[in-house]
Amino acid sequence: MPRSSKLPLTRSAGIAARWPLGLALTSWRYLWRTTPLYRAEEPGCWADDAPPPLPEGSTDDEAQRVVDGAGPLFHRRYRAEIRGAGLAPEALMARLQADPDSAAPSEFATFRKVSGDEGAMRPGDEYIVRMPGPWDGPVRVVEVSARSFRFMTLAGHLEAGQITFRVDGEDGRIRFEIESWARSGDRLSNLLYDRMRMSKEIQLHMWISFLERVIRMSGGQRDGGLRINTRRVEDVPTRA
Repeated sequence: MPRSSKLPLTRSAGIAARWPLGLALTSWRYLWRTTPLYRAEEPGCWADDAPPPLPEGSTDDEAQRVVDGAGPLFHRRYRAEIRGAGLAPEALMARLQADPDSAAPSEFATFRKVSGDEGAMRPGDEYIVRMPGPWDGPVRVVEVSARSFRFMTLAGHLEAGQITFRVDGEDGRIRFEIESWARSGDRLSNLLYDRMRMSKEIQLHMWISFLERVIRMSGGQRDGGLRINTRRVEDVPTRA
């Protein structure tokens, strides 16, 4: 597949047409969510919460690293414990790598591959995550293993940073976790995310919904509530 940073116009128009409905559904489902959530927020520091190094050769002029962003760094973990899973951890991860959109809450967020072969995930592949409103999220795959994959953000993303999806466990008991290290992509995004909290809550709802779909995909059941831990880091170094 040829490299491209944009979706075809017809596909983009179709996704954009769902924005108003997506925003309405997001707000409604957020208000009426019954899944138990355990949220914790605490101060962090760069020494403990810095993102992992990016693999050599994975960055270029399009890369949007943490140091390229604005405002504090948010180091966040979203975690689900699963019992009675019908899939082994590697099988579950293989399904997600073949099609990340299969676990996305498609009424307001979609993963669309714009670079790389369909049905597989390899370092260098690129996706656009589309959400309600004008918030495209271009990302690049920087790491893939049997139980995980990692994205970094690209120019134009609402955030600057990285996000990892990983699975652990055995014998039907699985822990699925999404871990992100991100700052706002620019000052306006920081206003919407950190000050007004609008995009922060939409993002929270998106990843919680993703966890719920992963649980269903596994064939098991949620074991306890979903856990969201956030560490806010103010001492982010400036770009060299």
